[in-house]
Amino acid sequence: MLLEFSCSNHRSIRDAILFSAMAGTDKTHSENVQNIADIEVLRASVIYGANGSGKSNFIDAIAFVKNLVLNSINHQPGQGILQVPHKLEGYNQKSNYTMQFIVDGVRYVFSFSIKNMLVEEEYLYYFPNGRQTKIYERLGETYSAGRNFRYRFNNCKDVLKPNRLMLSCAANFSSVDEVASVYRFFDDELVIYNSENQDNWMNYSLHQINTNEQIKATVLKLLDALGTGIKDIHVAIKQEDLDDLHLSPFLSDEFKKILLQKKVDAISAKVLYERFETDLISEESTGIQKLFGLLCPLVCIMVNGKVLVCDELESNLHEALLFKLVEQFVSTRGNKPAQMIFTTHETGLLNLDLFRRDQIWFTELKAADRSTDLFSLTEIRNVRKDENFGKGYISGKYGAIPMLNLDFAKLLAKM
Repeated sequence: MLLEFSCSNHRSIRDAILFSAMAGTDKTHSENVQNIADIEVLRASVIYGANGSGKSNFIDAIAFVKNLVLNSINHQPGQGILQVPHKLEGYNQKSNYTMQFIVDGVRYVFSFSIKNMLVEEEYLYYFPNGRQTKIYERLGETYSAGRNFRYRFNNCKDVLKPNRLMLSCAANFSSVDEVASVYRFFDDELVIYNSENQDNWMNYSLHQINTNEQIKATVLKLLDALGTGIKDIHVAIKQEDLDDLHLSPFLSDEFKKILLQKKVDAISAKVLYERFETDLISEESTGIQKLFGLLCPLVCIMVNGKVLVCDELESNLHEALLFKLVEQFVSTRGNKPAQMIFTTHETGLLNLDLFRRDQIWFTELKAADRSTDLFSLTEIRNVRKDENFGKGYISGKYGAIPMLNLDFAKLLAKM
């Protein structure tokens, strides 16, 4: 589970921001809290904010850390780290990233900083028996291993470069169990959902429904609990030759020939209701399509205890459906605790029937430099527990809403 994430100098995020999923003193909604490694951890958190306030950049920063851990080992000499700093800071100022998380009941802290597109500092600690213990610390191209890890990273010396993370090198060229656990967290247990991978999730879902009867049964139960009226879904997947008419004319004939020798999946999916059926791709709404794309990965995340970080979960989903989806996620208990952190504009989720105050976060642009600030509802004074949070958010009581005083009628009258 993710405990904390902080970063600075990343896109609209200039000064350091801190997100925490560790539970506060609020005693409501005990089902939203999981005790793991003697830490009370929130199983879901929601982030609100105006368009352009930095919600997506917060998600992007987490995705950036994940991608750099997994892929920096492939960076070639002279290749810089592709990261976008804040406009007023630039590449010659440090960009810092720190993440605390729990894997297999053990707490870890991983941190690194980038300057001029290269790694400047990095460290990895863990907390066996509750005590902070160094696994390694790195400065530039030199590193020091903790007392229990001496000589364990010798194979990394020749592959550690300024454009590669030590974690990425150690995971590939050493056999340290703690490093393997941390790498597995980023590779498999930290799941990022955004507009770029929606098609992949749909493809995964339809293949799972077609081949895994248990997954299909669970998805149908969730669809029934969400009140969709869907009774069944029939998926057929056939291997067909690729049609050369769909290939770009800019491809070489040789490359086209290679592609045409491969088979592609032709997928059809029929959604069955009480009295009729529809074609999922051509006849169903974008909301139902997104729901099918989400459910199988969500089932996998809930059953296997993973962390879902999602940008604009509400896109194409009705407010009531979104509410039930989040409610189902929080109430479902698998063998390992699952966790969801997502951004949204949907104010219907801003109520105490679903979330505690420490689960609700906001992003807002600072007036001085248009940089992102991040804060939780618990940091705002004079907020009653019985308050209508949705109404308070829309009225601008918590900040994070732009142009509240703009009178469009007067503005148009002047045109």
